[in-house]
Amino acid sequence: MPMAGIPTETVTVISRKTVYDDLHEPVSEAVAERDVDAVVAPGATADLDASRPEGATVAYTVHLPRDMAGIRLKGCSVRVRGEELRVVGDPRPYAPEACPGRWCYPVELEAADG
Repeated sequence: MPMAGIPTETVTVISRKTVYDDLHEPVSEAVAERDVDAVVAPGATADLDASRPEGATVAYTVHLPRDMAGIRLKGCSVRVRGEELRVVGDPRPYAPEACPGRWCYPVELEAADG
Protein backbone atom coordinates (compact mmCIF):
# COMPACT_ATOMS: atom_id res chain seq x y z
CA MET A 1 0.00 0.00 0.00
CA PRO A 2 1.62 3.28 -1.09
CA MET A 3 2.29 6.03 1.43
CA ALA A 4 0.57 9.36 0.82
CA GLY A 5 2.70 11.60 -1.37
CA ILE A 6 5.21 8.94 -2.42
CA PRO A 7 4.34 7.37 -5.77
CA THR A 8 5.29 3.72 -6.08
CA GLU A 9 5.24 1.19 -8.86
CA THR A 10 5.54 -2.56 -9.03
CA VAL A 11 8.97 -3.92 -9.95
CA THR A 12 10.01 -7.57 -10.21
CA VAL A 13 13.08 -8.85 -8.38
CA ILE A 14 14.57 -11.77 -10.34
CA SER A 15 17.08 -14.23 -8.92
CA ARG A 16 18.70 -16.98 -10.93
CA LYS A 17 20.56 -20.00 -9.66
CA THR A 18 22.39 -22.40 -11.95
CA VAL A 19 22.10 -26.09 -11.10
CA TYR A 20 25.23 -28.18 -11.83
CA ASP A 21 25.73 -31.92 -12.29
CA ASP A 22 28.45 -34.06 -10.63
CA LEU A 23 31.01 -32.92 -13.22
CA HIS A 24 30.15 -29.28 -12.48
CA GLU A 25 28.47 -28.81 -15.85
CA PRO A 26 25.40 -26.56 -15.88
CA VAL A 27 22.23 -28.60 -16.36
CA SER A 28 19.45 -26.11 -15.59
CA GLU A 29 18.64 -22.71 -14.20
CA ALA A 30 16.18 -22.03 -11.41
CA VAL A 31 14.50 -18.62 -11.70
CA ALA A 32 12.52 -16.99 -8.90
CA GLU A 33 10.54 -13.77 -9.41
CA ARG A 34 8.98 -11.58 -6.73
CA ASP A 35 6.79 -8.54 -7.40
CA VAL A 36 7.47 -5.65 -5.02
CA ASP A 37 6.15 -2.10 -4.67
CA ALA A 38 9.09 0.29 -4.89
CA VAL A 39 9.97 3.94 -5.30
CA VAL A 40 11.74 4.27 -8.67
CA ALA A 41 14.20 7.14 -9.21
CA PRO A 42 16.51 7.93 -12.11
CA GLY A 43 20.09 6.85 -11.52
CA ALA A 44 23.26 8.91 -11.64
CA THR A 45 24.74 9.88 -14.99
CA ALA A 46 28.38 9.47 -13.88
CA ASP A 47 29.17 7.10 -16.77
CA LEU A 48 28.20 9.63 -19.46
CA ASP A 49 31.43 10.95 -20.97
CA ALA A 50 33.14 11.34 -24.34
CA SER A 51 34.95 8.00 -24.09
CA ARG A 52 31.64 6.05 -24.15
CA PRO A 53 29.20 8.07 -26.29
CA GLU A 54 27.30 4.99 -27.48
CA GLY A 55 27.87 2.84 -24.38
CA ALA A 56 26.37 4.97 -21.66
CA THR A 57 24.90 3.22 -18.65
CA VAL A 58 21.13 3.56 -18.35
CA ALA A 59 20.36 3.35 -14.63
CA TYR A 60 17.66 3.57 -12.00
CA THR A 61 17.78 3.50 -8.25
CA VAL A 62 14.87 1.60 -6.76
CA HIS A 63 14.06 1.99 -3.09
CA LEU A 64 12.65 -1.29 -1.82
CA PRO A 65 10.55 -1.66 1.33
CA ARG A 66 11.96 -2.59 4.72
CA ASP A 67 10.71 -6.20 4.50
CA MET A 68 13.15 -6.83 1.61
CA ALA A 69 16.17 -5.84 3.72
CA GLY A 70 16.96 -9.44 4.69
CA ILE A 71 17.19 -10.61 1.06
CA ARG A 72 20.61 -10.55 -0.58
CA LEU A 73 20.37 -9.02 -4.06
CA LYS A 74 23.95 -9.51 -5.28
CA GLY A 75 23.81 -11.11 -8.74
CA CYS A 76 20.08 -10.48 -9.15
CA SER A 77 18.23 -8.33 -11.64
CA VAL A 78 15.12 -6.19 -11.41
CA ARG A 79 12.47 -5.62 -14.07
CA VAL A 80 11.50 -1.93 -14.12
CA ARG A 81 9.04 -0.53 -16.66
CA GLY A 82 9.46 -3.63 -18.82
CA GLU A 83 13.27 -3.54 -18.86
CA GLU A 84 15.42 -6.07 -16.99
CA LEU A 85 18.40 -4.38 -15.34
CA ARG A 86 21.33 -5.78 -13.35
CA VAL A 87 21.78 -5.02 -9.65
CA VAL A 88 25.02 -3.09 -9.07
CA GLY A 89 27.24 -4.61 -6.40
CA ASP A 90 25.86 -5.98 -3.14
CA PRO A 91 23.26 -3.45 -1.88
CA ARG A 92 22.65 -2.90 1.82
CA PRO A 93 19.67 -1.25 3.54
CA TYR A 94 19.93 1.89 5.61
CA ALA A 95 20.19 1.40 9.36
CA PRO A 96 16.66 1.37 10.86
CA GLU A 97 17.35 4.42 13.02
CA ALA A 98 18.53 6.38 9.94
CA CYS A 99 15.44 5.63 7.88
CA PRO A 100 12.16 5.77 9.78
CA GLY A 101 10.09 5.34 6.60
CA ARG A 102 9.26 2.19 4.66
CA TRP A 103 11.63 2.64 1.68
CA CYS A 104 14.97 1.91 3.37
CA TYR A 105 16.68 -0.38 0.83
CA PRO A 106 18.25 1.56 -2.08
CA VAL A 107 19.30 -0.65 -5.00
CA GLU A 108 21.19 0.72 -8.00
CA LEU A 109 20.41 -0.88 -11.37
CA GLU A 110 22.35 -0.76 -14.64
CA ALA A 111 22.10 -1.77 -18.26
CA ALA A 112 25.26 -1.13 -20.27
CA ASP A 113 24.98 -0.62 -24.02
CA GLY A 114 28.27 -1.04 -25.82
